[in-house]
Amino acid sequence: MQGSFLLGIDIGTSSVKVSALDLNTGSVIGSAASSEGETPILSPKPGWAEQDPNLWWSHAIAAIHKLQNTASIKPEDIKGIGISYQMHGLVALDADGKALRPSIIWCDSRAVAIGDEAQKKLGRYCLNNLLNSPGNFTASKLRWIQKNEKNIFAKIHKIMLPGDYIAYKLSGEMSTTVSGLSEGIFWDFKTQTISKKLLDYYEIKESLIPDLVPTFGEQGRVNGRASEETGIPKGTPLFFRAGDQPVNALSLNVLQAGEVAAIAGTSGVIYGVSKKILADKKSRINTFAHVNYTPKNESCGKLLCINGTGSMNSWVKRIAGNLSYEQLNEAAKATRPGADGLQILPFGNGAERMLNNKMIGAGIHHLDFNRHSIGHISRAAQEGIVYSLAYGFEILQETGLHPKVIRAGHANLFLSELFCDAFVHVTGVPLELYNTDCSQGAARGAAMGMAGVNKAKEIFAGLKCVKTYKADKAKQKIYRSLFSDWKLLLTKQLK
Repeated sequence: MQGSFLLGIDIGTSSVKVSALDLNTGSVIGSAASSEGETPILSPKPGWAEQDPNLWWSHAIAAIHKLQNTASIKPEDIKGIGISYQMHGLVALDADGKALRPSIIWCDSRAVAIGDEAQKKLGRYCLNNLLNSPGNFTASKLRWIQKNEKNIFAKIHKIMLPGDYIAYKLSGEMSTTVSGLSEGIFWDFKTQTISKKLLDYYEIKESLIPDLVPTFGEQGRVNGRASEETGIPKGTPLFFRAGDQPVNALSLNVLQAGEVAAIAGTSGVIYGVSKKILADKKSRINTFAHVNYTPKNESCGKLLCINGTGSMNSWVKRIAGNLSYEQLNEAAKATRPGADGLQILPFGNGAERMLNNKMIGAGIHHLDFNRHSIGHISRAAQEGIVYSLAYGFEILQETGLHPKVIRAGHANLFLSELFCDAFVHVTGVPLELYNTDCSQGAARGAAMGMAGVNKAKEIFAGLKCVKTYKADKAKQKIYRSLFSDWKLLLTKQLK
């Protein structure tokens, strides 16, 4: 196939996916994932979550080759690359560019106490300047290594986020972005610089942070070694890089204040764009620099995250034996809203920010061995995830976000009609599903980095709404009542 194509690489928690965007039509002409199985999460201790960054790279290579073969893309027609990645992960490299330990990823909770202590000591500075408490984000993870793995910390040359590491493997250059520093809680929004105050408190040298490159624009070029491994020509530019939640918003053309995106992958997120540089006073949601953030355009993303989303659904699939997700969805649809009294709290994947970083664990409540089937469990799990997102959505609404519609990619749990139906009836907001995902968003980000952000109309020409859900009053009354019951259960568990 001839043309001009841009590749989008998405480093997810469960897999790596690559898509190719036709620059001339704005349409995606092919996608490929690294493998059918899910990338393992290592958990040496309770609350810990790690992955091998070398595995991300090997999966990226495999997905790139698979895409080139299935879409018949000629290497010379690849004009640029964009990268999306799981946020907040810490990759520590030595002077030779080798990972010193597995990456401490986003759902790892070991640094919560460190972040909480930092917020107590630094006071209002955290919310006023960083727009977040340090929590268990990247900066706090680095402090944990410093305190607990001194030999490893002494060898660190540079730290990176997962996407920075893939960019390094492609180009040989160590770099990061303002949006990346923001998600790691390294960025001071008042001074528009790396937070010296936080680094000083954590006793971390600024030299550990790599050079800054723009989120959109040339960030480096594919080197000889990466070219040999991937088949992408040497000298191909890297044009874009950002975390998966801002990229999901970008993939849905959610770039303006008041627009809202959602995703239901390993984690579930509702992400709203705002021009208000304000933090949630209770730190239940996160505020990060959006992809189009600049000192003159202070566009931020307010992010509500539920760790146990796809991970909850994946757990149900495992205990169901040989049933596919499609079969589980059908079994769930055969039961009534409310799952005949069965309730699930899907909080079994680390500390939950909206619950003030508490780890209450997942819970199945009111299980009746004589009445409840795997269909009831599947429905209760999906409803529990929806209720969790709706609980967080109410927090987002407190910050002033009141969208007329929520956009999401037609993927993951948004493939489930039951899930989508429950979502609109609990939130009361129409849902639009689009033919996109984070790998496609990364490819479109690369196109914007290459052609300029003002070319968005042409770049999004292939983005189509494939399904719309709207609430009806009768069913909304049922779901709102079930949601109220679920909130009472959650309140009891939090006491």
